Amino acid sequence: MAETIQLGDIVIAVTRKDIKHVHLSVHPPSGRVTLVAPIGTRPEVARAYAISRLGWIRDQQAKLLGQARETPRQFVERESHYLWGRRYLLSVVEKDAKPSVTLDHRRITLTVRPGRSKAKREAAMHEWHKSLLHDAVPGLIKKWETKLGVKVSGYFLQRMKTKWGGCNHRARNIRLNTELVKKPKDLLEYVVVHELIHLIEPTHSERFLELMAEHYPAWREAREELNELPLAAEVWNE
Repeated sequence: MAETIQLGDIVIAVTRKDIKHVHLSVHPPSGRVTLVAPIGTRPEVARAYAISRLGWIRDQQAKLLGQARETPRQFVERESHYLWGRRYLLSVVEKDAKPSVTLDHRRITLTVRPGRSKAKREAAMHEWHKSLLHDAVPGLIKKWETKLGVKVSGYFLQRMKTKWGGCNHRARNIRLNTELVKKPKDLLEYVVVHELIHLIEPTHSERFLELMAEHYPAWREAREELNELPLAAEVWNE
């Protein structure tokens, strides 16, 4: 039977791993709580730790419940769209020309042929998002390759429903979620660092956490901020 800790209405799923410290997490979108404990931790010790963090657990769950959730975009005039953490209004121009997207200080202008479907408008916006990421990502990779002493064979951009990024340790490439274009650039950098450290340590082991703490000390705050920002219509996990 799976080990759990019950604190009033909160059920905490407990797993045990070969680690040094207890790790408590509250996961989006529903506020599910997990506790990872060193193998030899006595149940009463794990429970006492969870009780000591009960206020924090409730705060995190309240934040997730109050989180803004994006409704699916329709790509119509004066709709809100996010770019690098800022909100812009969309302007749609119908013109018999190749689709294009431009940006000024308050507005994103999407130019499409007359009568184009929502899917075509979305595709044009997605290509623009990818071009912005292709401008931003190589510099970040180069910076952190040098800092971490690793070499990336390549990176890929794609829509991902369950992750912000991924790393193929054997092929030495990383994948980044195109939704990151909507988040502040420092959060894109956090995800890049996270995936590059997987080239050194493939799993989320104690060593991985130590490397993250050494090279990106604010990684927990970055992860929390990433999960506090408006979510897309889909459900996202770490």
